[in-house]
This record gives sequence, C-alpha cells and structure tokens, in this order.
Amino acid sequence: MKINLAHLRKRSSSGGWIDFAVFNAKFSTGTNSDNADLLAQLTTTARATGLKIDQSALAFNYAGRIKFYGDKNLVDYLSRNGVPRWTHKIDV
Repeated sequence: MKINLAHLRKRSSSGGWIDFAVFNAKFSTGTNSDNADLLAQLTTTARATGLKIDQSALAFNYAGRIKFYGDKNLVDYLSRNGVPRWTHKIDV
C-alpha cells in the first residue's frame, strides 16, 4: 500500500530548523496506541529512504474533519496551518 506524506523543513520558534513528516494515514481502529504504532512504523520507513525527520504526525479525515495525531508541537502547528501538500509516497 502507498501512503502519501509531506516532508518539510521549517524554522522553529528557537531559530533552528525542524524537519517533519506528515502522513496521510490512520490505523483502522483509531485507538491512540494503534495510531502510535502506525506513526512509528511510517516514520521508520520514511527515515530508511533517507528523509531526516525530527517530528512526525498522522493526518486523516474523521467525521468529516481533518484530525492530527503525533508530536504535540507538530500537531499544534498543523492545527493552525492545515495539511501541507503531499511531497512523497512510501510503500508500507
């Protein structure tokens, strides 16, 4: 199965750079522990392709709304700015 992901680099509030990935996926059960496992698997797979990832999150549609799951700072950023454009696809 192919999963869309956005890989971006943005300035942090402290002035450094943060590389992050947002995956267009959620675990079918939707539980936090299952989503945590899925996010860890997708992040590991993306890193194995050579992508540098400091923070990662899932983005998915739930009850007609976009929801985010993952690193708190990244989820806060995505909640304010929305889902970025997909830049890559990975196989899982």
